[in-house]
Amino acid sequence: MLNCAITFIFTTLVSGVFGFYKRAFGLSFCCLLVSLLALYYCLFGSFQTLRFLPHHQSNDQWTVVENIDFQTGGRSTMTLDEDDYSLDFTLQLTNDSPYPFAAATLVFQDQNRTPVLKDISQFTDLHFRIRCVPTSVLSFSIFTVDQHITNISDADTFRTPTHFFNCQDRWQEITIDMKHLETPQWWLDKYGVSLAERAYDLKKVRQLQFGSTHQTPTNVPTRIQINDLALQGRSWHGFFAAIGAASLSWVLLIIWLFKAHKNALIADLKHKLQQERPLIAYQQLCMEPSHDKHKAATVQFLSTHYANPDLNLDMVTSEIGVSRTKISNILKDELGFTFTGYINKLRLNEAARLLTNSKYANIAEIAYSVGYKNVSYFNKLFKEEFGCTPNVFRNLSPSARTEITEASDNLDMPTPPPKSP
Repeated sequence: MLNCAITFIFTTLVSGVFGFYKRAFGLSFCCLLVSLLALYYCLFGSFQTLRFLPHHQSNDQWTVVENIDFQTGGRSTMTLDEDDYSLDFTLQLTNDSPYPFAAATLVFQDQNRTPVLKDISQFTDLHFRIRCVPTSVLSFSIFTVDQHITNISDADTFRTPTHFFNCQDRWQEITIDMKHLETPQWWLDKYGVSLAERAYDLKKVRQLQFGSTHQTPTNVPTRIQINDLALQGRSWHGFFAAIGAASLSWVLLIIWLFKAHKNALIADLKHKLQQERPLIAYQQLCMEPSHDKHKAATVQFLSTHYANPDLNLDMVTSEIGVSRTKISNILKDELGFTFTGYINKLRLNEAARLLTNSKYANIAEIAYSVGYKNVSYFNKLFKEEFGCTPNVFRNLSPSARTEITEASDNLDMPTPPPKSP
């Protein structure tokens, strides 16, 4: 689209329609700038982040609670050391329970500290940095609502898709894909859910949990430190909307460029006709009384023989009996043209009339009919005269060609005798 706009502007600049060039350049630049800014803003705005740490800067209210195995007779513990700038807690498992377990659970809550369900479906990853001493294998779980099973007041009924990961005694970065967690088989078996039904919904989440596994050391404290904890996601809706809006604006701009270019070209051609064609008012000179018979004879002969491709100054001198110097002086003093310049004026204005009125004649036929043997040379002279090629001139709309014709007819002088292509 931008290439089209630049082409239009360049064409207009060459043809001399500077008013249109300024408007087109200004609008194109503004449209380009706005499009780039909108795309830039929407591209970076498509990234979404929900930070949990530092806690006091978190966008959402949450609190840390312990989740241990006391219901099954265990005496495992979870001790929270800090939860503001980092999540720092210690797990210590005992062998009193058949399934020792301890975890730090981040529970979503409102301003009244009441647990709530949080929609995190727009996020795709959980990213954090973690260190464990000693090295351990931990689990990460999401407590989601299963519409057929979950009882809000019973945490065990929440579906808990889980991910397991190694935790080293040095800092490491971990990213968990929130869309591809595995629902534990014990939960599926407990509630009679098919092993194939492992899908879960992140639109209603009660809490996130970092906990132990059966490979976590027992009877020794395991210190776990987590920072830079954040949910990350990307929404393309705004970006695609920006692309659509930018595309629409460029389409509208190009439509305007087409119309404005046509109108500017018409105005420029009318201006050129009004300024320059009175200089070749050969027929008017013939109709007016003149005491100079040489001038009348010269103008009359040129007005009827300009389409002869072999026309030259010697032929005119021979036919009307006027010297070369006299003819040159007549054209220069009366009309301000050289012999060649005057003949080109006659031929090009007749070519413009034929292009306006002749529907089927091609450019070559018109060039030959007004006295040019070389079509390329004709195209070059025509563009220099009218600011556009014969093809552009011809392809103007009928109303545009009518305007040009009427403007020409309204000038205070007649046109050259018509020549059919």
